Parts: sequence; structure tokens; C-alpha cells
Amino acid sequence: MKFTKMQGCGNDYVYINGFVEKISQEKKPELARKLSDRHFGIGSDGVIFINPSSEADFEMEMYNADGSRSEMCGNGIRCVGKYVYDKGLTDKTSITVISGGQIKYLDLTVEDGKVSKVRVNMGQPILEASKVPVTTSREKAIDAPILIEGEGYRMTCVSMGNPHAVVFKDRVADMDIAAIGPKFENHERFPNRTNTEFVEVLDRDTCFMRVWERGTGETLACGTGCCATAVACVLNGLTNPKVTVKVLGGELEIEWDQESNLVYMTGPAVVVFEGEIDEAM
Repeated sequence: MKFTKMQGCGNDYVYINGFVEKISQEKKPELARKLSDRHFGIGSDGVIFINPSSEADFEMEMYNADGSRSEMCGNGIRCVGKYVYDKGLTDKTSITVISGGQIKYLDLTVEDGKVSKVRVNMGQPILEASKVPVTTSREKAIDAPILIEGEGYRMTCVSMGNPHAVVFKDRVADMDIAAIGPKFENHERFPNRTNTEFVEVLDRDTCFMRVWERGTGETLACGTGCCATAVACVLNGLTNPKVTVKVLGGELEIEWDQESNLVYMTGPAVVVFEGEIDEAM
């Protein structure tokens, strides 16, 4: 089975051409676990199959490193854009990609015949608590309290097609994310589990974020998490609508156009290496 390892701001996935590689649905979760293993597999934050679609130009079928399905990945979908253009699956520089039933619109920047960066219309942020989903007495969980093993936090919950809890803290670089992240992810108030962003606002145009992704753990970046972070920053009056979100793997430019209520994400997409691996491993 041929594959391509790609990364966006260090958020790395194994990409498989679903037009060519025919793998049964029941095998995909276990395959994702095997391929994602950083010791015995290729090593990644998950696996993404690029498939044909009757609703969009392409389908992104995404699995986390633990084999669970995920609805959306901002860094992953940028790499899908680069893959399909660079591999000649399309010659268009504006394409649509469906993932988890949602269609996203991608604009590709091409340099020397290859895609260098991608701008994605990530759609409207979902703030209604029941649709994030998060259990709360409020209609929206904005600066809402949550108790994690006796310690109080404030969170702003946003769905960008997948659930996020954004927590503003000082000295985020020093946090023990591996200890606190799983407690947020599996808290009873998140019926579908949650991704958690720990955010330190640096100024009105910049913030620093570390993320614990459900089903994977701490990653170097999370595109939807950066989008949720920007929205949460604006909702709490902390930044301007256009903000640079710095992550461990780089930075993304996020803009929340409040007039249209659309979030735009711009960032890089990079091929790490390509190869072939025995599907059975």
C-alpha cells in the first residue's frame, strides 16, 4: 500500500489515495492505529483517506491515532488540498472537500507548480452548547466554569465541526498538558469527548496555544483548534477578529469574519516523505 506522510505546522498524518487503495471500512480503524504508531508503524497523529465524492471534489475520511473517527482537521484538510493538486488529481486552485458531512472550500497558493499554502473557509463556528456538544445550564458555554478533579477552570466551548474547549491560562508553556488534557477530554460534560486548547494571549493580534486532541494526545498543532481559539478570543474580548495563533509546530493565520460569520484559516502544507508499506504489517 502506497502512502504519503504530510504535515501542517507539525500536525502530521498518513495520507492514502482512496481512488487507488481499496481498503474495507472494518479494517480502517485498526490500520489507522498500526500506521500511526511512532515505534512500529509510520508514525503520525492519524490517517486520512482521500476518496472520490459525489457531493464535493474530494472526500477526506479521517481517523485519529487511536482508530476513532474524527469529523474535521484543519491542518489535515490543507494537506489534502496540496496532495490532490500536486498529484494531478485536479488542476483547479479552488476546490471543495467534504469531511464528516461538511463541505469546506479551499483556495490553493501554487508556487513552481506545487501548493505552498492553503486558505480554508472553515465555515461557521457553532456556539450552541447542545450542538458542540457540552453539558451546561447555559445556552452557550462562554467563560463557563468547569471543575477538573477539584480545580476550577473557565472554558469557552466552540465546535468547528468537532468539539473544542478553549481555556485561557498564563504560562501555558509550563503546563503539564499530558496530565490535565485527558481529564478534559473524558469529562462527563463532553458526551463526544473534546479537544482542549490551553491559550495564552500575547497581544491583541497574537496568542500562543497548546492542544490536547481527543483520541491522539498533545499535538504540535490543530487547525480547527486554532479556529476555535480565535473565536473564543473574540468572544471574551481578548483579541481582534484576525489573529496569529502560535502553536508548537509553527503558526496559523485565523480570521473570524463576523459579518458573514465565517472563519478562515491560512497556513502551510508540507510533504515529509512517501513510501510503501505492507497493509498487514
